[in-house]
Amino acid sequence: GNSQIESPVYTIDGTQTPIATEIGTQFPTDPVRITQNYNFFHPGLDLDGITGDTIKPIKKGRIVAVNFSKVAYGNSIIIDHGNKLTSLYAHLSKVEVSVGQEVSTNTKIGEMGATGHAFGDHLHLEVKEDGKNINPLSILPR
Repeated sequence: GNSQIESPVYTIDGTQTPIATEIGTQFPTDPVRITQNYNFFHPGLDLDGITGDTIKPIKKGRIVAVNFSKVAYGNSIIIDHGNKLTSLYAHLSKVEVSVGQEVSTNTKIGEMGATGHAFGDHLHLEVKEDGKNINPLSILPR
């Protein structure tokens, strides 16, 4: 038997175009360099890079908060992914989205930086489920 699954297609004027499949979750940086892991005292993941590196959402969702601050998380973004899952991206040098905006895993939401309480350029990523911090690695691809 043929076990291949056909990808869905839209037919426009008789032409067939494969739909780009939305990936489930992804790391927000490329390449991925984890400099600090999730633990009780550090409720997120630190990803190394340089100011200006593109940051993308870990999952599609909607922007629910954008904060510009000189302290704590600095310039940060919070995305609601549905199913009580949210993600926070902190210390950004640049924010390129606004509250209410729908984003996909291909959307550039901002650029890495060192704003707020940060020692050097990095992205601080936090993931919450039902308002409680969880280890981002528990939902990110292995």
